[in-house]
Amino acid sequence: MEVFRIVHTKWANSLTASGYAARWNSTGLFVIYAAENCSLACLENLVHRNGFGSDADYSLLTITFPNTIKTLEINAKDLPKEWDNATENGHLVCRVIGDSWIRNQQSAILFVPSAIIPKERNVLINPNHPDFKKIKFTIQEFAFDKRLTK
Repeated sequence: MEVFRIVHTKWANSLTASGYAARWNSTGLFVIYAAENCSLACLENLVHRNGFGSDADYSLLTITFPNTIKTLEINAKDLPKEWDNATENGHLVCRVIGDSWIRNQQSAILFVPSAIIPKERNVLINPNHPDFKKIKFTIQEFAFDKRLTK
């Protein structure tokens, strides 16, 4: 399967996580965020950057993993009502789930609904899972369409 991640080009040579808190992980727990399609990866970047930095050099990582890797999925309908809020409370609901997934090494891949478009999926990758070594990626240049950043 292929999934996608857009990063600053200076970080494109390795598949790494920052360890900073995000929707599905607390500070100090490392998760690589990707999206099931390139357009969602683009949209997620724009939302989280608030339009800033979209003129920098970016790269698109196409991440591949074999179908034999165990994956798990969380559906929006199975989450509490406030999970997709842009507030800290919305993030905390998701972090409890994500932190547990990371700590328990349940799988290398977790599909989660996008808070932007809940019918589409983001992909969490646990770089500390034993199956992580089976995950590969390629790099290509990426530029945001200037109409998206006005």
